[in-house]
Amino acid sequence: MKDYYDILGVSKDARGDEIKKRFRELAIKYHPDRNPDNKEAEEKFKEINEAYSVLSDPKKRAQYDQFGVVDGSDGYSSEYDFADTFSDIFSNLSSVFGDIFGDYSYRRGPRPEKGDDIGMNLTIDFKEAVFGAKKEIKVKRRKTCPKCGGTGADKNGIETCSYCRGRGEISYSQGFFSVRKTCPKCGGKGVIITKKCTNCGGTGYIYEEEQLIVNIEQGIDNGDVLRITGKGNPGKNGGPDGDLYIYIHVKEHEFFKRKGRDINIEIPISITQATLGAVIKVPTIWGESEITIPPGTQNGDAFVLKHKGVELNGVRGKQTVKVKVVIPKQLTKRQRELLEELAKESGEDLSYKESILDKFKSMFK
Repeated sequence: MKDYYDILGVSKDARGDEIKKRFRELAIKYHPDRNPDNKEAEEKFKEINEAYSVLSDPKKRAQYDQFGVVDGSDGYSSEYDFADTFSDIFSNLSSVFGDIFGDYSYRRGPRPEKGDDIGMNLTIDFKEAVFGAKKEIKVKRRKTCPKCGGTGADKNGIETCSYCRGRGEISYSQGFFSVRKTCPKCGGKGVIITKKCTNCGGTGYIYEEEQLIVNIEQGIDNGDVLRITGKGNPGKNGGPDGDLYIYIHVKEHEFFKRKGRDINIEIPISITQATLGAVIKVPTIWGESEITIPPGTQNGDAFVLKHKGVELNGVRGKQTVKVKVVIPKQLTKRQRELLEELAKESGEDLSYKESILDKFKSMFK
């Protein structure tokens, strides 16, 4: 005698909702769709359906609890005729987890499918990336053929598939199970094209160039990707259109170098500014600002201007100003005299010819 409670893994006083929940878990686990060509899983699947068919029915369950079998007066015996109750079992499956394995009733034609996504590159200026902009772009995308309405067939050039009778599916029995497959003749469409549309060549779509206005948000960076929903290729069988992905490329600026929210810039200063100190004006993306160069500034020293970088999501970065001390290549006679006086005052001997290498050698003697 089969122990239906043991088969489902529930206690003998289990409530109906507990039995249903356990059946659902086991049916998902051993369903033929998840275990193709697995005879052991197939037998297990039949067994748990047999148990559920009895325990889910209060009258049959009471009879089973009392006698250990369901007698023939109710159409059941200890041998359990699975084939006779096949339709009932799959009715149970549909009600318990039809959303997982799909509807077991016939579906006419193929399911709706989302259209293909498409992509394009867009190059923008540094300023447009920093402050945002509106850009007009042209996108070449598929459109449903206006002549055939997407069927791919010329007028009177389409007929119902004789193999599946327009269902898009065929079914056949395999042991105790009924199997449904996409129709191999029509590919699930339910129809056969006998004469192709002359406008689209039977594809059901044409290519058209469409103009779009794209909003470039403030602070967008090189390598960012914009997604525009529904501007890809058209969906199939009534499905939604795909999406358009725009890959952003930002041109480099002549002076400003960006890293995230921060801006870097290099500014030339003179020897006297570096030596004596100065207040100089420097450009930022927000206009001119002043920085103080302290006396004795060295080549490569950096100064930070807070809140002068790129604004992104309401937060501004900083701007770093790196100074480059410029050595004049040509001097006037007076400039030379002044520098020589400075050297003499500093105790420097400009006529001494000892090389840097000689000085290092002398250090290790």
